[in-house]
Amino acid sequence: MTEKILIIGSGPAGLTAAIYAARADLAPLMIEGYERGGQLMLTTDVENYPGFPDGIMGPDLIESFRKQAERFGTRIISSDVTRVDLSERPFKVWVGEDPYEAETLIVSTGAAARWLDVPGETRLRGYGVSACATCDGFFFRDKTLAVIGGGDSAMEEAIFLTKFASKVTIIHRRDQFRASKIMSQRAIDHEKIEVMWNSAVEEVLGDDLVTGVRVRNVETDEESTLDVDGVFLAIGHDPNTGVFRDQLELDKAGYIVTDPDTTMTSVEGVFAAGDVVDHVYQQAVTAAGQGCEAALDAERWLESREI
Repeated sequence: MTEKILIIGSGPAGLTAAIYAARADLAPLMIEGYERGGQLMLTTDVENYPGFPDGIMGPDLIESFRKQAERFGTRIISSDVTRVDLSERPFKVWVGEDPYEAETLIVSTGAAARWLDVPGETRLRGYGVSACATCDGFFFRDKTLAVIGGGDSAMEEAIFLTKFASKVTIIHRRDQFRASKIMSQRAIDHEKIEVMWNSAVEEVLGDDLVTGVRVRNVETDEESTLDVDGVFLAIGHDPNTGVFRDQLELDKAGYIVTDPDTTMTSVEGVFAAGDVVDHVYQQAVTAAGQGCEAALDAERWLESREI
């Protein structure tokens, strides 16, 4: 059986695409992956998604998306795609050793935040450890925070967090930032921001909530404890595009390249949406919007070919 639309990935982009495709009577098949739901599954409270005035837990929001997609006829396989062949249509997608064929693909595999891999970090994700200031900064009003990183994104996160926090400490392992000069100076000059140069976080401290970080000076090896209420990682994201290398056009950072004003990729009939494309906004609501666009683009592409 050849699917009309096959969706790879099950975050807000993929699930929104599934809802739209299913409502269009295209009976989409979704390969959701073992880590279903994407980064929202690591988010405790979501208060900036429209329609939830009291907020909603990230996993609950994903579950609502999923139920809505299934209600309209989306079929879901809870496994990972192991390889693809986009050299001809129908496209071939393997889940383990099981092959599937599809006239169109929607790639919504997302991006994964880079983590430090230090003790306490994984256990306290969502309980003071975050990789998204825009998502979680609101919860740290009048708190002290640490931002890890030295690029433009770290400067932006730190400056954004000063809207809520009483103090923000940027921890950077070098003696100067990689960020642009203007962004670096803006952070350094900010009255609420301090910088710990030549420093690396060795451990995130706390039982149920973050209480601090253990920091090592990389030049002297001297260790100290910094008391903070939250830790924000700003060391970049890695798009989940490994299976598409050499098959789709990717940019230097590995994100899928799409045509202007459309979700079409370098292979006709393959569309992409969400954080696997977007390295600027990376929000659930923007991913959902792109998922809608991808489903509409795929539907129109099929109609134009009378499939």
